[in-house]
Amino acid sequence: MIYTVTINPSVDYLVELNDLSIGKTNRAVAQRTVPGGKGINVSRVLKTFDTETKALGFIGGFTGEFIQDELRKEKVTTDFIETVGQTRINVKLQMDAETEINGQAPEITEKHITKLLEKLDSLKEGDILVLSGSVPSVLPSDIYKRMIARVQEKKVVTFLDTSGAPLKEAIQASPFLIKPNQAELEDLYGEKITNLTDAIRLAKRAVEEGVQAVLVSLAGEGAVFVGKDFIYTANVPKGTVRNSVGAGDSMVASFIYYYLQTSSLREAFKYSVAGGSATAFSEGFCTLDKIEELVLEISVSTREEG
Repeated sequence: MIYTVTINPSVDYLVELNDLSIGKTNRAVAQRTVPGGKGINVSRVLKTFDTETKALGFIGGFTGEFIQDELRKEKVTTDFIETVGQTRINVKLQMDAETEINGQAPEITEKHITKLLEKLDSLKEGDILVLSGSVPSVLPSDIYKRMIARVQEKKVVTFLDTSGAPLKEAIQASPFLIKPNQAELEDLYGEKITNLTDAIRLAKRAVEEGVQAVLVSLAGEGAVFVGKDFIYTANVPKGTVRNSVGAGDSMVASFIYYYLQTSSLREAFKYSVAGGSATAFSEGFCTLDKIEELVLEISVSTREEG
C-alpha cells in the first residue's frame, strides 16, 4: 500500500489575470479552486494511474471539508486528522509569471502529531510512505525524521520531498529517496549549482550521509539521479510550460508507479522525468498516455563519476 502524508495541506484558489494593478480593483479572467498539498497531489496523480493510496495528514474547518469532498469525488482514500482552526487557503495569481500568497497553517499540537505517528504503526514491510511538502512553523522541524524512524524497522520504503531544516534533519534517518529541486539542494548545502557536475556532487553528499537515492530536478537542464552505485542524467522533452503546480509531485508519483511496474530504478527515473514534464506541459496533471508519448524524447545517460 502507498501512503502519502501532507502535513500542511491547502485549498488552492487559482486566479487568472491579464494584469495586476496594486491598489485597484482587478477582475479575474478565470478561476478555480482545488485541493492543494504535495502529498495530496501525489495521491491524486497515482489515482489517475489506477493506483490506490491512502492520504494522511491534518485538516480543519470548512476548507478541510472541501479537501475531503473533492478527494472523495476523485475516489482518493483519506484518513486525515482534524485540527482546531481552518486548513489554509493559498491564492495563486496566474499571469505571465505566477504570484503566490500562502495562508497560515491551523493549530497543530503534539497530541495531533502523536495520532499521526500512531497511524504509521499500521504500515508493514513493502509499503511505501511518501512525505511531501513544507512543515508549518507551529511544528518541530524534525517531524519527518521522526516519521521515517518510526517505520524504519518495518522496512517501509520512504520517499521525502521537502526543503530547509526538515530536509536536513530527515536525511539523518536515511530515507530511501529524496527529491530536491535545484534551489532546495543548493540551500541544503549552502552552495550554488551551475552545471550537472555540481548537482551530482551535492547529491552524492546526501548519499554519503545515508540517503539511498537522490532525484534532483533541474527544470530545463534536465534531471540527475544519484545512488551509491549509480549516477544517471536525463534531458527533458521539448514543450511549452503551462502549469507550475504539481510537476515535482508528478515526478514522485511517476517514479513510484513505474518502479512498481518495472523494478528498474533507471526506468523509473526516466518515466519520472516524463511525468513531471507532462504535468508542466498540461493544464492539469499528467496522464499515462502523455507520459508514454514524452518518454520517447528522453535519453538517460550513465555517468562514471560526478
